[in-house]
Amino acid sequence: MNYSKELKDALLRRMLPPNNESITKISKEEGISEQTLRNWRDKARRDGYAAPGTDVLPDDWSTQDKFLVVVETASMNETELAEYAVSAPRYLMERLPTTLTITAL
Repeated sequence: MNYSKELKDALLRRMLPPNNESITKISKEEGISEQTLRNWRDKARRDGYAAPGTDVLPDDWSTQDKFLVVVETASMNETELAEYAVSAPRYLMERLPTTLTITAL
């Protein structure tokens, strides 16, 4: 079945940080198979979006996914970060650094 780009984008926003809704929940609500949603999430991940490969908490995310969230928020000013913090789950925000420092080797 073909789904509109708008629907895919809306559901990806629900699956990806900061919302992190479970694929099982979205599948039941929208009537779209879990495998289809996983395929969309996996493609987003390949395209460089922070999208954990499973429905796990950030403590169990890969280093790559954690880094992508840091990169996503690193350029935010205080107002943008505050808005992000309001919409992000508390456990995610506790793991974000207040600054990003990159040291050349």
